[in-house]
Amino acid sequence: MSLVSLDSISKSVLLADDSRLEILRGISLDVDAGDHVSIVGRSGSGKSTLLNILGMLDAPTEGSVSFEGTPVRKMSSGRLDRLRGANVGFVFQQFNLLAGRTAIDNVMMPLSHASGRLFWKRRELAADMLERVGLGHRIDQIADRLSGGEQQRVAIARALVRNPMLILADEPTGALDIDTGASVMELLDEVATQTGAALVTITHDLHVAARARRHYRLEAGRLAPVDLSRAFEASTLAAGVPSEATA
Repeated sequence: MSLVSLDSISKSVLLADDSRLEILRGISLDVDAGDHVSIVGRSGSGKSTLLNILGMLDAPTEGSVSFEGTPVRKMSSGRLDRLRGANVGFVFQQFNLLAGRTAIDNVMMPLSHASGRLFWKRRELAADMLERVGLGHRIDQIADRLSGGEQQRVAIARALVRNPMLILADEPTGALDIDTGASVMELLDEVATQTGAALVTITHDLHVAARARRHYRLEAGRLAPVDLSRAFEASTLAAGVPSEATA
């Protein structure tokens, strides 16, 4: 049984002139526990919309979403909120941190409605996760006073602190330098491997995408498997750098 399954998903929005903008068209995708999937595509291709549907933040116009075999549309809003909060960790491109609150406050936030050990140990767990992303010395800094790269790492720590079953990362290295970005992706891989979580990464960076085991391209609203070796060659040639085959 798949952890999360999309069946013939389409998404459209109604524009001011009463026409419809088709964002996603007939997408089917199964993500299993332990999967690492990457989805590449141009800006505006609908990658973030697809991620929000995978994470049950948004509903498709057509098609169905299932989590561990249960159709999401049959769940009450309260049950869906609880399921998402306990099992899905989001790394948003815009960070979505709580302004005026410290780094550790932000990372503790997903644990504020937990029970048992997760609740009573929430500060310790949050501090440990901030240490793992290299911000152990910044736990009491106000989040909006951190650099963009530091804010991204706080967002990643917040997504991972509950050891979710499904990790959804939207351009997780977009605000980071190359070395920090590589260490962050290693952390995401490490946590997913240790906990058996599925990791879905939305990115335009082929090097980030290549870390996954399954690769897809989203184009014109349609999702299809992609051969990253060919994508790398195409991007290399476009940049005017000879590939090994042409050098």
